[in-house]
Amino acid sequence: MVNSFPAPDNFIIDTEPLHNALFLKKNVRVSMLRLDKMHPVISGNKIFKLHYFLDEAINSTHKQIITFGGTYSNHLAATAFACSVKGLKCIGIVRGEKPPELSHTLSGCIQNGMQLEFISRLAYKKINNEEFQNALKEKYGDHTLIPEGGYSLKGALGAKLIPAHFSSKNFTHICCPVGTATTFAGLVMGCEDEKVLTGFSVLKNLNVPEARLRELTVHSKNYSVNADYHFGGYAKKTGELIDFINNFYKCNKIPLDFVYTGKMMFGVYDLINKNFFPFGANILCVHTGGLQGNASLPGGTLNF
Repeated sequence: MVNSFPAPDNFIIDTEPLHNALFLKKNVRVSMLRLDKMHPVISGNKIFKLHYFLDEAINSTHKQIITFGGTYSNHLAATAFACSVKGLKCIGIVRGEKPPELSHTLSGCIQNGMQLEFISRLAYKKINNEEFQNALKEKYGDHTLIPEGGYSLKGALGAKLIPAHFSSKNFTHICCPVGTATTFAGLVMGCEDEKVLTGFSVLKNLNVPEARLRELTVHSKNYSVNADYHFGGYAKKTGELIDFINNFYKCNKIPLDFVYTGKMMFGVYDLINKNFFPFGANILCVHTGGLQGNASLPGGTLNF
């Protein structure tokens, strides 16, 4: 399956129970949806967010995708691989000047046939402007444009397919890390009304995910976004977070990434301890993948 992947609804996704004395003390159950195990390259939420964009490009005459990301972007890595499998031309607009040595992420993108264009951080701030996107069309011709991280209604509708993989189980609470808010929006749209959803923002500014959720026309009384566990902001970390991730792996044999899922799980454990979840809660934590980003850490930082 390394050189291919099925449609999102054909994946078999494990739901694994987690064990900790804290759960017994607080009388809650906690499980993890292992999206990280779906595929060795397109792990986590990426294949869901890309699903409808890939369909559009495959059914087009141009057969070309353009998208955006940073040096260690999970989104770029997944898009490059998906396009190589589907026979699509792919261009990645990368934030920042080209470094003397490419990251493992960008090297992998090139190996999978993605053409990289590096632009300054100042120019990157304009990628959503009509003028910038018109210039892309003039330079590269017709294409399917995927916003950074898949942030769009189309991306959220792809993420809306995720709940089908756990809807038959009686979870009361769903937890998910929040970056662009695309996956979380899809979960909110795809879950039954009685489920309570909690997002854990990896961004410092809580206004960003909240505004994005409103823009994606998500309306529900049963979700909230917590911004207490960003550990300094996007891709930031502390020794406390790294220790937690290492201890979590020691206890559960499940690897977490330090950008998204590690922060969510730290928050879940802390909120359980603070009685945020009611007595008898059955909590599902969505592992959104992104483990390739751990390679940006110095060797020996993580114990897996």
